[in-house]
Amino acid sequence: MANISRRTVWKGLAAAALAPRALPARAQSGYPGNRTIKVVVPYPAGGATDVIGRIVADRLQAMWNTPIVVENISGAAANIGMDRIAKGPADGTQILIVPPQIAINQFLYAKLPFDPENDFIPIALVARLPNILVVRKGLEVNSVRDLIAYAKANPGKLNYASSGNGTTIHLSGELFKRMAGVDMKHIPYRGSAPAVNDLVAGQVDLMFDNAPSIIGQVRGGTVKALGVTTLEPTPLLPDLPTVAQTVPGYDTASWFGVGVRAGTPDDIVATIERAARALAQEPVVRERMASVIADPVVSDRKSFTAFIAAERKKWGTLITDLKIKLE
Repeated sequence: MANISRRTVWKGLAAAALAPRALPARAQSGYPGNRTIKVVVPYPAGGATDVIGRIVADRLQAMWNTPIVVENISGAAANIGMDRIAKGPADGTQILIVPPQIAINQFLYAKLPFDPENDFIPIALVARLPNILVVRKGLEVNSVRDLIAYAKANPGKLNYASSGNGTTIHLSGELFKRMAGVDMKHIPYRGSAPAVNDLVAGQVDLMFDNAPSIIGQVRGGTVKALGVTTLEPTPLLPDLPTVAQTVPGYDTASWFGVGVRAGTPDDIVATIERAARALAQEPVVRERMASVIADPVVSDRKSFTAFIAAERKKWGTLITDLKIKLE
């Protein structure tokens, strides 16, 4: 995921104290009571997933008046962190920041140590974060339409960078190729930063990068932004059109939700769901999420479960067709 500066994280954390809210009703079991709750972030500290996780943890702590600890358990494209939840207690004391990989990894890996469809209860989607389609400054295209025309006139000539095989950045590029009917070569990197460096240097032609990672280069004029990858425009980037305006139906994003281990009692799940819906509507949360160009989402179990199912269908079909595999 994209790296966010330590200053941005601490700025966001400081803002949490500005807007206390009424506490949502607690479960009949007394959850959370005085138990310490762990919010498990399946990525390293400092990235967008971590920032969202800390926003969620801060607001739950304020709502529930109980200790909330963020635990970063990274590795294997979020599999290690998700496995921790799948094999952990089913009592609400561990809350997963659900990443897009819950809908992707089962198609990339021959075997997972957990069942992504049955070992978790998706509770609520809380944020969506767009990718931005950017091209190197010297490439003579100024719109998505220009890019498609150039790619069709020069099949196989363009290449696009990603932060690694199987990431949302990689899959955004593959989905664009399929839906736009163009041929481009994929260049995977170990993370977003080296990919961006080569894009700025003109070593690669384009990229579908997470907004927080690339927005500084866009604003600095070292790359050209052609559009955002979400189906609807984002007010956080009002000057950018959507790719979907040229490629109807194109829709990709990084997104984050909350979930728990399957078997967690329903009253505990309902308490977390109410809290997630409440925090997504707080002005302080909107302000803090804006620091990583994320939009809060008000959601529930039913809509989040349906959303993940749709993501599995979209990415599963693409990954299977392209025979993308990771070890």
